[in-house]
Amino acid sequence: MPKQPPISEEQLRQQFEQLLALPDSDPQAVLLKDLLGSVLRLKVNRLDMLDLKILNRSLKEMRYAFRVFQPYRARRKVSIFGSARMSGDHPLYALARSFARLLSERGFMVITGAGDGIMRAANEGAGRDNSFGVNILLPFEQGANPAIIDDPKLITFKYFFSRKLFFVRESHASAIFPGGYGTHDEAFEVLTLLQTRKNNPHPVVLIDVPGGTYWRKWEDFVRENMLSNKLISPEDLNLFRIVDSAEEAVAEIERFYRTYHSSRFVKGLLVVRLQRRLTPGQVDALNQQFAHLCPDGKIEQRDALPQESDEPELLALPRLVVPYNRRSGGILHHQLIAAINDLPDHSPAEG
Repeated sequence: MPKQPPISEEQLRQQFEQLLALPDSDPQAVLLKDLLGSVLRLKVNRLDMLDLKILNRSLKEMRYAFRVFQPYRARRKVSIFGSARMSGDHPLYALARSFARLLSERGFMVITGAGDGIMRAANEGAGRDNSFGVNILLPFEQGANPAIIDDPKLITFKYFFSRKLFFVRESHASAIFPGGYGTHDEAFEVLTLLQTRKNNPHPVVLIDVPGGTYWRKWEDFVRENMLSNKLISPEDLNLFRIVDSAEEAVAEIERFYRTYHSSRFVKGLLVVRLQRRLTPGQVDALNQQFAHLCPDGKIEQRDALPQESDEPELLALPRLVVPYNRRSGGILHHQLIAAINDLPDHSPAEG
């Protein structure tokens, strides 16, 4: 993160006055004033110096990272995780490079941890124009790899939690290759956020070489120790898919966005944005299929809701508006996306 010159007291005073003069009808102004109030309350609370340093560094890093990603928000991105210790002659290195190359050829960008091994392979495969690197400051092992170093899309974080935020916030899919503690930490973080619906649905592919047993044995552990003891639910196994080729992994990601585009919640309703409008018959079929999961109403195809005006770039997309039942919400969300993507692509006139 480039070092910023200090702001003088006069500049600070002018910026305060400009912010306070903004009308409360401006939603961003309201949030910025609230943020400013939080900062001022820190003086009252008299936190420890280390606490203040953590807050200050985190805010600076996140502000900078949001600015770096912002121009690329219209492009889908895939976060790629895997061991930094994988040598360049390992079959998994070649597989990661091939996978990232195929993604870039289909218009995706990649986000890696900017380190060596699988991360370097992915940055090499995608190329600098299609790569982000979110590096972490460590006393060993994690200098930026040659494929991404000095690129303006390379961001270095001090804290893992802020780094993870951008892996999740900016990606539309997660691809996980074999790795160590860090890889498993990232894998379970992604799965936990999907399971608890703290992140929008997206595909997760666990990639190994043909005949590899790394993820198969991992899945055995999950089934035999988590599922059998009811520590997770059977539908949680649908949050990931194990594949053994670059082509299959890319196909899985593309399939997820065949018709589905994105989703959000609006006042108790699940709003599913689509790449194309469904036929009335297809909407009726979805209502029949998910009637038991929508006891409080039915699925309707509609235009954008007024509350979605804060995402103007998505207003033209058709929507499915779904009554959201929290008891079955996770099952509904995942299964509905799969069902939507399985529908044949007919024009509305065909019914």
